[in-house]
Amino acid sequence: CKCNFIFFLFLSLGTGSNILSALQDLFWLLKSKVEKQLQIISVLQWVLTFLIMGIACTLILMYILCTDCWAIAALYLAWLVFDWNTPKKGGRRSQWVRNWAIWRYFRDYFPIRLVKTHNLLTTRNYIFGYHPHGIMGLGAFCNFSTEATGVSQKFPGIRPYLATLAGNFRMPILRDYLMSGGICPVNRDSIDYILSKNGTGNAIIIVVGGAAESLNCTPGKNSVTLRNRKGFVKLALRHGADLVPVYSFGENEVYQQVIFEEGSWGRWVQKKFQKHIGFAPCIFHGRGLFSSNTWGLLPFSKPITTVVGEPITIPKIDNPSQKDVDFYHSIYVDALIKLFDKYKSKFGLPETEVLEVN
Repeated sequence: CKCNFIFFLFLSLGTGSNILSALQDLFWLLKSKVEKQLQIISVLQWVLTFLIMGIACTLILMYILCTDCWAIAALYLAWLVFDWNTPKKGGRRSQWVRNWAIWRYFRDYFPIRLVKTHNLLTTRNYIFGYHPHGIMGLGAFCNFSTEATGVSQKFPGIRPYLATLAGNFRMPILRDYLMSGGICPVNRDSIDYILSKNGTGNAIIIVVGGAAESLNCTPGKNSVTLRNRKGFVKLALRHGADLVPVYSFGENEVYQQVIFEEGSWGRWVQKKFQKHIGFAPCIFHGRGLFSSNTWGLLPFSKPITTVVGEPITIPKIDNPSQKDVDFYHSIYVDALIKLFDKYKSKFGLPETEVLEVN
């Protein structure tokens, strides 16, 4: 019976070449499934980091202080006090962390792509205005806080610093994790240091729309909060740092959000959080962990393409007037709109699509 079974299996598979082909197909199928699972895990760990790592690490540290291992927590807290100002002085980036393989799986989940349109001189400093914010700024993180999309190869000699909420750097462990990726606080002290005391070839990426913009992000909508956001232009003028418009096509597509109308209780709560804490709580969902047909925290696997535009040369003015700020702000807004119009059809948008600037 055993011999008959083997003979039947051989006949069903055919020749040796067919057997080899079938085994190769099986191998690639298994490899593809493993890679997909690794992609999901890589994105999940980042989402959890974004949402709960700071609070979780703080609670764990407090718990350790109440155990027999309190000395470990005490030593870390002592070092934390000593190291408190490091985030304001360019941080402590790690090329090893930025090159982790997990970020390549993170990139491929969507996938995320970085498009270079012009060269950047290493003799200049830059402020990149990143648009739109989206729910979590996934494109900004992947492109500028990791090497997954090759930012250092595409812009050789340029050191990117992604600026985020200063409150994140008051959280134990999280602050060190963020600094390892080249992330810095989005405050004047940090930006002044990088643009004036860290040489040239620095690029600070500021998500200009911030929390206010995140409240309006939804699939199919291309709008930016920029009309009254002029602080980044003033900083550029004070340091003579060139402005670079950046638009991330697909950033708003990866999560569904409940949008509260102006004047509603939900929008009132969001604005209160934004004013007093610095971020606005959003009600959103993506896909489930095991199925794309269920709701969950995982973002939808939609492509995100980040296009870095042409730098705008900015003069150094120690005390720029409001007229100076308004002038270069209008140039920046026009450059961003032109960038959007030039590339929108290449990345799935109709020619009739208009960028809404609020």
